Amino acid sequence: MTVELGRPSAHVAEVIMNRPEALNALSTAQVRRLGDAATQLAGDDQVSVVIISSALERAFCVGADLKERRGVTNDDLLRQRDVFREAFAALRAVPVPMIAAVEGFALGGGCELALCCDLIVASATATFGLPEVGLGLIPGEGGTQLLPRRIGLNKAADLVLTGRRVGADEALQLGLADRLASEGAARTRALELAQQIATKSPLSLRAAKRALRQGIDVDLITGLEIENQAWQEAAFSADRLEGIEAFNVRRAPRWPSWQESGG
Repeated sequence: MTVELGRPSAHVAEVIMNRPEALNALSTAQVRRLGDAATQLAGDDQVSVVIISSALERAFCVGADLKERRGVTNDDLLRQRDVFREAFAALRAVPVPMIAAVEGFALGGGCELALCCDLIVASATATFGLPEVGLGLIPGEGGTQLLPRRIGLNKAADLVLTGRRVGADEALQLGLADRLASEGAARTRALELAQQIATKSPLSLRAAKRALRQGIDVDLITGLEIENQAWQEAAFSADRLEGIEAFNVRRAPRWPSWQESGG
């Protein structure tokens, strides 16, 4: 098994990469499993947060499996490309907050996998990089698009065009990582963050993510309209009524959008 699904708590799911012989290199089979896991989680209305992690200490993911690509034809490469594009699109389409827990290397497609997430928790051992230009390639699973949106065009160009690696401290400074953890503690820190987020309204979390993700790609006026539509979805929901009532009587909310789906 190279990709496992876990459930640390009722409303937190975890996608665990576990291909130790290749440091979680992204083979075609590995990527298909990641895409299938993303599709499954996207359809689970009991999930409020998803963590993507590694079972390995040395690596989150070292990128594409270059041994698998050795000697392939252009047609073979295009067929594999379709699998990668479909899977990464499924990951980006997960409607709930996603957190990457990065230990060790997150290189190439591994870095792009982390960039698919809304938040990145990096341990002291984390090393990020997009080395594709040194291999006669460019980042092809969103790296040239997601990284500038996260850290800005010039900083992204520095990393993409040089292919250099950055450690956890620099990643935090650049905005590539959002939280730091001690060595070996990225998953624990990500789980703590996920549990904190999962206490919030599940309907509001989905609406907020949609507004953030869709709004970043449009002009301000259009973005504000996207925000307004998401706001109305939350504001006119039973979750909003419950949230205000729970606040006023000083108790934890019992979100109707979970109860309606059996949670």
